[in-house]
Amino acid sequence: MSDSSKDRNSSIVRALKILEAVAGSSQSITPTEINRLLNLPKPTIHRLCNQLEEEGFLKQRMDGRGLVPGPKLNKIAMGVFSNNDFLRSQRHLILQKLSEKLGETCNISIPDGGEMIYFDRVETHWPLRVQLQIKDRVPLHCTASGKLFLSELSSIQRSRLLAKLSLDRHTDNTLTTPEALKPALKQIRKSGIGIDNEEFLQGMIAVSVPVRDSEGRMYAGLAMHAPTARLSLEQALEHVPLMREAADELASLMNDLADDED
Repeated sequence: MSDSSKDRNSSIVRALKILEAVAGSSQSITPTEINRLLNLPKPTIHRLCNQLEEEGFLKQRMDGRGLVPGPKLNKIAMGVFSNNDFLRSQRHLILQKLSEKLGETCNISIPDGGEMIYFDRVETHWPLRVQLQIKDRVPLHCTASGKLFLSELSSIQRSRLLAKLSLDRHTDNTLTTPEALKPALKQIRKSGIGIDNEEFLQGMIAVSVPVRDSEGRMYAGLAMHAPTARLSLEQALEHVPLMREAADELASLMNDLADDED
């Protein structure tokens, strides 16, 4: 076998081909379907899929019937989204318009391991606000977008992830055990709305909605937050329809990018 043939059949190239197959599928895809597309040995596909899942590049669909992009693959996709000047400006414009409509700080965050990373952010003009920056990291268990992401995982995935996290107490309202989080995440999953009721910062509330791909998978959270001195949680929840409209616009931008690359 020539060196070029060896390179084409290396584990790295095969793993990249698997990621390409999963990312390019309009729905979840099984190892058997990947095998039909790539014509690779079944043991190799299962081994690489397991490794990619362990590393967070792939994850099982909620019902366990196929593979979908994991948090790390979504992070790569969002990086491409960020580096496209036109899409970056359009994304920020959507966020800015939402912030102006709500009169509060809005942000987009993406999951990365056991945290959420601020991907974009527009500050309100009010002097009383949270001072967090793009690329800052916040916990999953006590933030609106983080809890929304946790609610989207299967029970097995969520249990495994929570077992690895340090569920530190940040305020009196912070939920610090998987048992305490379970009913809250169940309600979030049912409503599709992430809620932080003074759980991360005392005197601050937040609400989040998912930004989804064409198959309905969450790859980012769109959130607004405000001090309780200015806005109650009930009042913040009244903004959800506008937030969902903005999330749909952001999703359209990302999905248009994916379509252009097909």
